[in-house]
Amino acid sequence: MKKEIHPEYHPESEVKCSCGASFNVGSTMPKIEVEICSSCHPFFTGVKKMIDTGGRVEKFRQRTEAAAKVPKKTVKKVAKATKDTKTTKAVKAKKEVKK
Repeated sequence: MKKEIHPEYHPESEVKCSCGASFNVGSTMPKIEVEICSSCHPFFTGVKKMIDTGGRVEKFRQRTEAAAKVPKKTVKKVAKATKDTKTTKAVKAKKEVKK
């Protein structure tokens, strides 16, 4: 192995979770901060809770509601128009290559 290209290894790196739990692991980073750990993760605790980082669930709900308000015929027409445009461009490109 080449010398002096590997990061420094810290056998006792401290990991701090946003729930307040902390533990030590071996890592190349001296301190690690995480949002969720085995002390607060629903799989390990058995307690159901909503884990929402950055409002992602709310953004998804807003997109879903907005999509439900759009008439389905409009969506199909737009999808068909984009598909036709793509296939038309592909056919034109093939014709140009053949010339």
